[in-house]
Amino acid sequence: MTRHTSKLTTVFKISVVFCLLFTIWGILPDSALGSASLLNVTSKAQAFLTARFGWLYLLSMSAFLLIALFLIFSRFGSIRLGKDTDRPDFGLISWFAMLFSAGMGIGLVFWGVSEPLTHFHTPPVPTADEANAARLAMRYSFFHWGLHPWALYAMVGLAIAYSTFRKGRPATIGDTVASLMHSRYEVFGKNTVEILAIVATTFGVATSLGLGAQQISGGFHFLIPGIPNSFLTQLVIILIISVLYMYSAASGLDKGIRILSNANIIAALLLMVGVLLVGPGSFIMDLFVQTSGAYLQNLPVMSFRAAAFEPGEREWINSWTIFYWAWWISWSPFVGTFIARVSRGRTIREFVIGITLVPTVFGLLWFTVFGGTAIWSEMFDNANLIGVVNDNGIETGLFALLETFGGFGTVLSILAVLLITTFFITSADSATYVLGMLSSGGSLTPSLRIKLTWGVIQSSIAAVLLSTGGLGTLQAAAILAAFPFVFVVILMIVSLFKDLSDEPDQSATVERKASNE
Repeated sequence: MTRHTSKLTTVFKISVVFCLLFTIWGILPDSALGSASLLNVTSKAQAFLTARFGWLYLLSMSAFLLIALFLIFSRFGSIRLGKDTDRPDFGLISWFAMLFSAGMGIGLVFWGVSEPLTHFHTPPVPTADEANAARLAMRYSFFHWGLHPWALYAMVGLAIAYSTFRKGRPATIGDTVASLMHSRYEVFGKNTVEILAIVATTFGVATSLGLGAQQISGGFHFLIPGIPNSFLTQLVIILIISVLYMYSAASGLDKGIRILSNANIIAALLLMVGVLLVGPGSFIMDLFVQTSGAYLQNLPVMSFRAAAFEPGEREWINSWTIFYWAWWISWSPFVGTFIARVSRGRTIREFVIGITLVPTVFGLLWFTVFGGTAIWSEMFDNANLIGVVNDNGIETGLFALLETFGGFGTVLSILAVLLITTFFITSADSATYVLGMLSSGGSLTPSLRIKLTWGVIQSSIAAVLLSTGGLGTLQAAAILAAFPFVFVVILMIVSLFKDLSDEPDQSATVERKASNE
């Protein structure tokens, strides 16, 4: 199954040209482009998509979750991703660490404090009750980072893993939907799907790299006030981290990525336990239990909430829920391909449960520890964390919280900067590896020059997006890249069930064998 190639495919060439043209567009001064500037065009396109197609994102993400739950309990759950005799290449701990670090590492650290804090002061549903605002803030933070995104990753990853390891097809997204295409248009269709996947991955990951650079810069500014939290600082950070993650990507999957992913989990646990120990520990655990129940109880309502009669609430949904769903979709070809690559030998049931539930529980606990502590500080300790965030940027929320812990907070801030850096590296080098796979005809060992090319392109786009508008442009890029790929995900699921329908009913086979004996 392993194939090494350095051939520059048509998909690679077209994708690189597109990304380079986008980068050049962002570099050109607004004065020369006028209304055709990158910031202006992406902002208008984002507003159009969220206003006209928000319903599509809401329905699609909810459908992906329902399908994932169905597969867990269906007769297909016992099917192995590979030959019936295959067993997993990685242990459970390393497997969880890699898929979690690739899945949303930077995002958790970036939004863990700032999102619940922002929702607390600007509730998703208007309320004058402070306690109710806190409950809504935590519940919607759980919603955005809970079952929906991981179910999406599970479905995309499952389609790729099943197609590659069970059916013996090349490890490309195009090959997962090839069976739905007429033979005359198969090559064109597969190439188009691959290009859409590469573009979605490039811009989705570039968004996260931009967020990571913003937060590392904000962290340095808090630790060393003489270092400005400016675009120049962020650019230097991107350049330094780019060298590190491209070195890690060159080291290969079993060395650099696996080792750093394990280190990420350790650092994240240390940071979370540190905040839990110095923060309101019993309050945090009570809040985790309470919010988990409220999240599950209100999941159907939140999943389909479109605020058709409340324009103000719909604006909130566009800014948060629709952005998140689009961001996860733009990440799905990358995360799905990566977790498929490291999941050979697992059963469908084990795959879906492991990817949907385990990272979800960890992520919800993370938001409770950090977001819950921030809200507790606002409500009961007279902190003004939201003022710091409003004055210095949303990326400073974590460091504003850690600063309230005194000297121990400084230690935790240093650990946080290290964690963001390693998450930055693992997300980027995993994406570099996957982009190499997607643009090399599904090669499981893409050449070094192809991986380095994508490393440079990702960093360049992240820098361009930061320079043109910061967080707003990052969000717009993710939404634009995700829109065409949502249709690809739907086709992947249709193709998956088409293939699964040909699988024999293994439970019936076991019963027949037992009766014959």
